[in-house]
Amino acid sequence: MLLASLSAQASPLSAEQVKNLQALVSQLNPIQQAWVSGYLAAAAQLAGQQAGPVAAAQVAEAATLTILYASQTGNAKGVAGKIKAAAEQQGFAVQLLDIASYKTNALAKEKFLIIVTSTYGEGEPPESAVSFHKFLFGKKAPQLQQLHYAVLGLGDSSYEYFCQTALDFDNKLAAFGATRLQPVALLDVDYEAPASEWQQQALAQFAPLLTAANTAPSAQVIAWPGATDGHHSLYSKQNPLLAELSVNQKITGRHSSKDVRHIEISLSGSGLTYQPGDALGVYFQNDPALVNAILTATGIAAATEVTLDGAQVSIEKALTEQLELTQSYPSFVEKYAAATGNAALQQLASDKAALREFLAQHQTADVVLQFPGSLSAQQLADSLRKQQPRLYSIASSQAEVGEEVHLTVGVVRYDAFGHTHLGGASGFLAERLAEGQPVKVFVEHNDNFRLPGHDTPVIMIGPGTGIAPFRAFLQERDNAGATGQNWLFFGNPHFTQDFLYQVELQDYLKRGVLSKLDVAFSRDQAEKIYVQHKLLAKGAEVWSWLEQGAHLYICGDGSKMAKDVHQALLQIAQQFGGLTEEAAADYLEQLREHKRYQKDVY
Repeated sequence: MLLASLSAQASPLSAEQVKNLQALVSQLNPIQQAWVSGYLAAAAQLAGQQAGPVAAAQVAEAATLTILYASQTGNAKGVAGKIKAAAEQQGFAVQLLDIASYKTNALAKEKFLIIVTSTYGEGEPPESAVSFHKFLFGKKAPQLQQLHYAVLGLGDSSYEYFCQTALDFDNKLAAFGATRLQPVALLDVDYEAPASEWQQQALAQFAPLLTAANTAPSAQVIAWPGATDGHHSLYSKQNPLLAELSVNQKITGRHSSKDVRHIEISLSGSGLTYQPGDALGVYFQNDPALVNAILTATGIAAATEVTLDGAQVSIEKALTEQLELTQSYPSFVEKYAAATGNAALQQLASDKAALREFLAQHQTADVVLQFPGSLSAQQLADSLRKQQPRLYSIASSQAEVGEEVHLTVGVVRYDAFGHTHLGGASGFLAERLAEGQPVKVFVEHNDNFRLPGHDTPVIMIGPGTGIAPFRAFLQERDNAGATGQNWLFFGNPHFTQDFLYQVELQDYLKRGVLSKLDVAFSRDQAEKIYVQHKLLAKGAEVWSWLEQGAHLYICGDGSKMAKDVHQALLQIAQQFGGLTEEAAADYLEQLREHKRYQKDVY
């Protein structure tokens, strides 16, 4: 921090004043530091004009725009950060907060609020927003007649409950009497341009109200060194690092029903850093054979140029590098059906339930191959949405691997409609990218999935590829010499074929880095056994660890596994904690609010 090198000789402050200022700043969080800096700047402007308590009160009450973000993959955080920067350029005081750290009792005092939120799974709030969502739908939510607000939602239209969390927040705030300044935005995966447009429109609505509210000079948010939000790097989703694939190793057995790869990517010389709990974004290229099949089915020449984001590019290059061909979504069927005049597809698109059932079995490319039609190259490009990078939980600690990043990738592979289907990114990493070839990557930081202090015990539940971040956790704690105990629950179909990182885990167990290891190989006996069953079998000890302050982590499938584990934890709290069903739910909610119960699910 700048104050660390400040001296009485370099400033108008006495040595004692410098010491007191340093002591004060060290106790403040970034928002408090920014507020104090703004207060002092405004107070200095008022000196000699309106000195004393009245001036100080006006500065303290300067209207602030609060921006909350609820992010599952980092996109909402990025959009919120851009809104903050734009508002500050207009001279307004802004506080940007992760919704997980927002004190709900402050909502009754807010006057200007923007919420940027994603939606998870079946219309559920992202993990960081669960408590805030529960608060708004609970009995303690206040009347908000003084509040002016706007909500921006990010989602994926391939899911049935598209942007449901944004709708929930928007409807609830209005129901409590708040004034909606801008219609709620429900944005699909191609969100950048519409998000920018919405931002301009929303700030145009907030600006006159914020200006009118600031009768005293507004407290400018001045970023103190070390007090900025987020992580700084030359590389980002918009500017990925061109890295190199160094290792692609299959870590499931020959007879396994799963193909899981251990992937190592070199970050040499990039300066790119990450923490255990972060994710790696991977850009990929679509299968050339799939691209050729689509061009053949539509009769479009590969060299035909199309316009994407204002640039001219061949349709072949666009299909290979920029457009989504694997993940299916309703809008493509609707646009493709209209462009080709296909009556069967048009009828399918008109029945939402039938369309979703159809898309559950078909990749985007399947639609074209099964319903070939005549359309222009530009119509095809306009029907498809931009390819989005895939996020993978990082499976390494830089304390262990240095300038590398490791992933645990489950390859999506299945046979349907007469040919083998591969996942976009997983197929690219596993089958089409050779060791030594380049791959574009970036780090997506996840501050809601972090290790506690070195002396705190942790319980990790990660079946299948959900083991990835826990491999990183163990590497980190091993290198740090952490004294806190580590307990891992791992599951997969077969011991002999699917025990991921078996040798490493057994070494950690032997050396005491891993205190306890419970495994559930579901198909090795007549009755299927999963990680939730292992949790229940060790319920008394799990409860003891939690009561002693253990932090609990879940990674993996969110649609079923995470819910089953949550139910097992509720049962443990009731059986071994003597809690009622309601009290057990409150207990887990308290763990979540104190960041002792964290999930990285997909």
